[in-house]
Amino acid sequence: MKMAQAIKTAADEVGIPLIFKASFDKANRSSIRSFRGPGLEEGLRVLERVNREFKLPILTDVHEVSQVGPVREVADVLQIPAFLCRQTDLLVAVASSGAVMNVKKGQFLAPWDMQNIVEKAESAGCERLILTERGCSFGYNNLVVDMRSFPIMRSWGWPVVFDITHSLQLPGGLGDATGGQSEFIEHLARAGVACGVDGVFMEIHDDPPHALSDGPNALPLSRLKPLLGLLKRIDETIKGASV
Repeated sequence: MKMAQAIKTAADEVGIPLIFKASFDKANRSSIRSFRGPGLEEGLRVLERVNREFKLPILTDVHEVSQVGPVREVADVLQIPAFLCRQTDLLVAVASSGAVMNVKKGQFLAPWDMQNIVEKAESAGCERLILTERGCSFGYNNLVVDMRSFPIMRSWGWPVVFDITHSLQLPGGLGDATGGQSEFIEHLARAGVACGVDGVFMEIHDDPPHALSDGPNALPLSRLKPLLGLLKRIDETIKGASV
């Protein structure tokens, strides 16, 4: 609730629409000892409260077909995690739920491979689809963002979002946990917005060193508002210019 309030305040002051994302379960963790979250029931209770008290649309992940129904009652956007982006049954269930569907591109996929996923969603009746870039595996424990991904995926007529902070993960880089390079967030953010993406996705935390998930690649809360202001100016310049 504290973070939802702080992020909403920053977005409102800059004049940027916000969708609030949090996970009730982080099912894909490096170690069996890693914190996963409060679980489906308690997590949805908190997300419903965020929606009700702050009037914020909610985005959260689903990992199994059985979760789609209860999550749809709370969330406006249902997200397919990157490692599950080719799971046909899950894609079809979300696509046919009536919710906005956000699919994260797997780290193992080329941008053009996402067209098969788009076809799956469209064939199941999805009318509101978002595609999210979150980096591609580059050797071991490293990701890289191919900027060609943005115009390629946007060419299919759906909005494309850039997940900046997850693109700066170092998967498994800490042995039993994922590392990250948050010092490069502003650099990648500027580049992605300059490429014409429709939105940005960022992990925000008021105390990243003590975050229970994704701390090494999270943007400290103190850096959020200045970055949003800069990205808005870049977006307005790029989209207002003739090409």
